[in-house]
Amino acid sequence: MPATASFESWLKPDGSGLHCVPGKFHVDPTRPVDRAIITHGHSDHARAGHGAVLATPETIAVMQARLGPEAAGSFQELSYGEQISLGDVAVRLAPAGHILGSAQVVMEHRGQRAVVSGDYKRRFDPTAAPFELVRCDLFVTEATFGLPVFRHEPDAREIGRLLASVATFADRTHLIGAYGLGKAQRLIALLRAAGYDRPIWLHGALLALCDLYVSLGVDLGPIALVSDAPNKLAGEIVLAPPSALKDRWSRRLIDPVTAFASGWMRVRGRARQYGVELPLIISDHCDWPELVQTIRETEAGEIWVTHGREDALVRQIGLMGKRGRALALVGYEDEEGE
Repeated sequence: MPATASFESWLKPDGSGLHCVPGKFHVDPTRPVDRAIITHGHSDHARAGHGAVLATPETIAVMQARLGPEAAGSFQELSYGEQISLGDVAVRLAPAGHILGSAQVVMEHRGQRAVVSGDYKRRFDPTAAPFELVRCDLFVTEATFGLPVFRHEPDAREIGRLLASVATFADRTHLIGAYGLGKAQRLIALLRAAGYDRPIWLHGALLALCDLYVSLGVDLGPIALVSDAPNKLAGEIVLAPPSALKDRWSRRLIDPVTAFASGWMRVRGRARQYGVELPLIISDHCDWPELVQTIRETEAGEIWVTHGREDALVRQIGLMGKRGRALALVGYEDEEGE
């Protein structure tokens, strides 16, 4: 595609986030704005107070469940593949593979195509539409795991380790820390795909979003609340927010094997910090090889890095013969359990 002007002439970071000037909208703004396109429902990307929000139907459902039906002045659904015009900019949403409803924002303006990835992953996820590669001139990528040390294990291997531990320690509860939006539901679906058909027990904080996933067509099989359990759940699998792994709530379980599902479990210090006996390297983000692969496959000549481990990835982009830029946007945090 011809590059008729610098991208900085129409796509600019400002105090609220990434601003598309001719379209008069921001992508995942960190402060209230008149018009926002939201890539997915995690709280560092989806916030309350915007005048108008454009997102996939699933992301809107998540936002309304978490933030309330009045979280924005108005909501507009845009399904994957549908295209609209905002000012002089053609906009469509492409699957990002991160969580249910997550999207990349594809913008075309005066012969240029820019893609804002949001958070994304390339691996199979039974609970989310698979990542769609979009070739473009500018690719705006996250870099949560943007260091060469981060190489995620195959999901099937980690689920296999978990099930082997359940079989070995049948007299103990397996308590797994899992972020409540996306990770918990994906873990359940991966366990089902591996043939685990017993009830999976939940901390109460996870139930509402699991029920929302089910209402949106994601089959999670039998799930139940720990508070409704008739015993201390020996031999069973329990999911809880990572913050609950060490609190008094877990005392109702029998000698729990503590696990944590996260890309951060590659770092031994993180596992020790949480007192994790069984670290599970299962992430909803790309690892280093997948980030590099995606940058290469988009064929973009210019790459902007929005948040995460920016410096190493920008250096790698330069070695690939592309122009890299760290945007250093503030307000995006690594949510527990990514």
